[in-house]
Amino acid sequence: MEQRRQTQRERGRLVAYIIVLVTFWSTASGQFRYSISEEVIEGTVVGNVAKDLGLDRATLKERGYRIVYGTTEPPFRVNQDNGILYVNGKIDREEICERSKVCVIDLKVVLENPLEVHYVAVEILDVNDHSPSFPERGKKMEISESALTGAKFQLQAARDADSGSLSVQQYKLSNNEHFRLEVKDRGEDRKTPSLLLQKPLDRESAKTHVLLLTAIDGGKPPRSGNMTIIVDVLDVNDNPPLFTKEVYTVQLKENSPLGTTVIQVNATDLDEGPNGEVVYSFGNDVDARARSRFDLNPITGVITVAGEIDFEDCSRYEIDIQASDRAEHPLSTDKSVVIHIIDVNDNAPEIEVTSFSRALPEDSKPGTTVALIYVKDSDSGLNGKVMCYLSQDLPFTLTPSLQSNMYSLVTKELLDREQQAQYTVTIISKDAGEPPLSSEKTITIDVSDKNDNSPVFSQNPYTFYITENNNPGSSILAVTARDNDEGSNALISYHILRLRDGEQSLASFLNVNSENGDITALKSFDFETVKTFQFQVVATDSGTPSLSSNVTVNVFILDQNDNAPVILYPVSSNGSAEGVEEIPRNVNAAHLVTKVRAYDADIGYNGWLLFSLQEVTEHSLFALDRYTGQIRTLRSFTETDEAEQKLVILVKDNGNVSLSATATVIVKVVEPKEAFAASDVKSATNDDEESNVTFYLMITLASVSALFLISIIVLIAMQCSKSTDYTSKYLQETNYDGTLCHSIQYRSGEKRYMLVGPRMSIGSTIVPGSHANTLVLPDRRRTSTEVR
Repeated sequence: MEQRRQTQRERGRLVAYIIVLVTFWSTASGQFRYSISEEVIEGTVVGNVAKDLGLDRATLKERGYRIVYGTTEPPFRVNQDNGILYVNGKIDREEICERSKVCVIDLKVVLENPLEVHYVAVEILDVNDHSPSFPERGKKMEISESALTGAKFQLQAARDADSGSLSVQQYKLSNNEHFRLEVKDRGEDRKTPSLLLQKPLDRESAKTHVLLLTAIDGGKPPRSGNMTIIVDVLDVNDNPPLFTKEVYTVQLKENSPLGTTVIQVNATDLDEGPNGEVVYSFGNDVDARARSRFDLNPITGVITVAGEIDFEDCSRYEIDIQASDRAEHPLSTDKSVVIHIIDVNDNAPEIEVTSFSRALPEDSKPGTTVALIYVKDSDSGLNGKVMCYLSQDLPFTLTPSLQSNMYSLVTKELLDREQQAQYTVTIISKDAGEPPLSSEKTITIDVSDKNDNSPVFSQNPYTFYITENNNPGSSILAVTARDNDEGSNALISYHILRLRDGEQSLASFLNVNSENGDITALKSFDFETVKTFQFQVVATDSGTPSLSSNVTVNVFILDQNDNAPVILYPVSSNGSAEGVEEIPRNVNAAHLVTKVRAYDADIGYNGWLLFSLQEVTEHSLFALDRYTGQIRTLRSFTETDEAEQKLVILVKDNGNVSLSATATVIVKVVEPKEAFAASDVKSATNDDEESNVTFYLMITLASVSALFLISIIVLIAMQCSKSTDYTSKYLQETNYDGTLCHSIQYRSGEKRYMLVGPRMSIGSTIVPGSHANTLVLPDRRRTSTEVR
């Protein structure tokens, strides 16, 4: 700018020098001077050069009239015919002379033959054809809001290509309350405007002021030019950040995932730039727990979840947030953010057994406390309300206590260890949340034993069948008792109950093992002497006080084939049985000679006798009935038959190992007269003998019948006390030949048996294990006597 002004000054001096020189030259050489306004149209007459030189037209044509103007095309032209000077094109004074006060164009008019040069000066008169203009259409200024009143801010002056009074004459400033205009006149058409601050600036009220500066020239009418001035008020950090809300309160569900947005705080700073840039941070008073659970974005002010949010750990967080600007000396503001944690039902109830009696006596009364149960739920509200119950129907119940969430597990009925010795109690606790959560606790309750059960025998009564001739000192039978108690209360000892003298005399020959109930006999039993007896065994536990029970043991002696048949007839003498029978020679066939009678003390097959001829003089004369022992003739005697026949009869039983006896019968054949006499004598003898035998048989039958009836009564009494129905029937039968036979029916379980054999001795019985003379009968339950 300054260089341009220097150049303009030099041009002005040069123009002034040329004018002086032209004036001097005109005086010396006759220079002509014309004037014309700029911007005239082409062809406008400037002047008549030929006339002013005193030349006529003919001379002009002869001498070659022309204008010389440097190397460029001259702004004027001369008419060759009349010598008039015309404007050759549009002339712009500001272009030719810029800002010179006098603008003259020098021309040379040359005439030839002879050469003659004349100088013509054309002054270009200024016209107000330019408006004032500023170097910039708009100017931006920055003024600190801390600027003092009276501060001056110089502006660039406007320029007008016109000169003199047509140049810029005054400035005007748009109306505003903060600035006024001051113009300094520097001469040479130079007026410099300045802004003067007349009221302090406040960027927060108005950060930009737009002013309009107008420059006006002296033309008539005047022209003007405008420049827009934008004043940006530079910020000073005079405002702290301010939060947009007075209170920040938010609710957050517990267990929210990491990164969940909790809330966004927002603070604004009326300053600008770094002074208005707000950053956020936790206050100094925020504890480590809150810092570990929440993150704060320093730029956006967004608070997010950074750790586990647990309502049970903390239900409320109050976090101080500080908003600061980025000024060199920052200003800050604090604000509290209150975060209320909303409880979620994420905690199942916890069951705690505070007191527990693992062993509970079975005689505990209803209402006895077994355990104290405490239930807690870390949740709140309905999520923390719990109810407690048992999972199944047991002889226990939960009773709420006066203290909240405390329960007592008590018995609701009597317990019986023998029915159930242990209970697994599952306690379930459920809260009222949505969805509800539950938990369970299992405890095991052992029912301790009390001696409330007496020993119980496996059978009552016991019935045992033992064979006679047992070995003394060996175990013959065993009883077993069980006690539903446990421990010492179930430890059983056995002993035989000893009654008064004369009762159960055989029990004195028995001994019982006190630990296992095995019973041994101290003597050998004889079926023919005793067939049945009974005694009582007592089982006693070891409880305090002890309990006991007894059982009746019925023992039946089973027969063995230990007795050989006894010959009743013929009568034995000197260890042998031999008899003589006389019969007339004239008897017919099938005549009964005699009958061998025998008896076996054993029963069943052991006592079932069979007769057979072992020796016979003449086989064709006699026949022996193998079942009855009857001897009969097969034919009549002849004269050739010997008078004395010998028959040896073998009598044997049907035991597994048969026992036998023999009898010899001598048959004498006599003539009929002798036979009659002998028969009379013999008849008398036989009558005496048969009378004696009959007497003894009657006594035996009476005794046997009496003992048999007693046995039947005992058996019936025993069977009445048992579920199994035993039926034993006895029937005496006298065979046609005088031999005593019998048949017995009895029941064992679902089967019925019949034994057939000779007459039993008194009190005899049959064991179902006997097979030799046992028949299995169809199952027909009858109460009447069955005869076979």
